Amino acid sequence: MADEGRRLGALRDHLFAGLRGRLQDVRVNGTLEHRLPHNLHVSFDGVEGEALLMALGDLAVSTGSACASGSQAPSHVLQAIGATSDRAGASIRFGLGRTTSLSDIDFAVDRVSTVVAALRRQTTSA
Repeated sequence: MADEGRRLGALRDHLFAGLRGRLQDVRVNGTLEHRLPHNLHVSFDGVEGEALLMALGDLAVSTGSACASGSQAPSHVLQAIGATSDRAGASIRFGLGRTTSLSDIDFAVDRVSTVVAALRRQTTSA
């Protein structure tokens, strides 16, 4: 089990580094030091979370925190750790599992980066 935790933590860190390498204004919600290895929750400035979620229909991601699933309101957990309502609303949560591979992570980085960039362009041109 410890080996799997290290593997998932490395994939999570690769995902975050990939997103930050391709996009500006990507913020981790919470800390990376005190986090489950299979979880990454990030915010993208200038993007609405629901629009992002809809555009990422081919990726299994969620908005908000796990305890607020199904609610449209910003997560009380995200607000408690300092995320503003805007930031909490522009957040997605990635859950990694036993079958998650490096190629899955690379696909997610590419897909999320492409979609976030497109949504930001739409926002600035509107």
